[in-house]
Amino acid sequence: MTPPVFIFVGHSNAGKTTLVERLIPELTRRGRRIATIKHAHHKVHLDTEGKDSWRYKQAGAALSMLVTTHALQLVADTDCGREPQQLAERFLGEADLVLAEGFSHAPGPKIEVLRRETGKPPRCGLADELIAIVTDCPEVYPELPHFALDDIAALADFLLQRA
Repeated sequence: MTPPVFIFVGHSNAGKTTLVERLIPELTRRGRRIATIKHAHHKVHLDTEGKDSWRYKQAGAALSMLVTTHALQLVADTDCGREPQQLAERFLGEADLVLAEGFSHAPGPKIEVLRRETGKPPRCGLADELIAIVTDCPEVYPELPHFALDDIAALADFLLQRA
């Protein structure tokens, strides 16, 4: 079963990561297992060159998993799609809720983080499946639910109702 996915969008330094970071313990306290997906626009090394899991990928493995006593890391080819919903369906079935960051052009319900101090307009519009806005700009998209930048509990309530 695929968990519900909510995509957090906004310009750089709007506070997306901080917001998601604060939402995770709030949702966890409410008994939910949370998974996250982060979109990076720059190259990130997911595996260390020369290590066993890296060597397996270089040899042609479609997926390589490193498992330790308390964690696991999966490196997988993404030829099946990179949209949050596709990734959640493929890899995150154990989660109750998925919080994705970035992916402003991907399909799926979006919450925009917009701070006046960034001096930028919203990144997404209503046609982009924007369902709420976390902001200090009450004049932006007044038809959508608005949440203050520090109102984590209310935002968690909203997400759980939508899920």
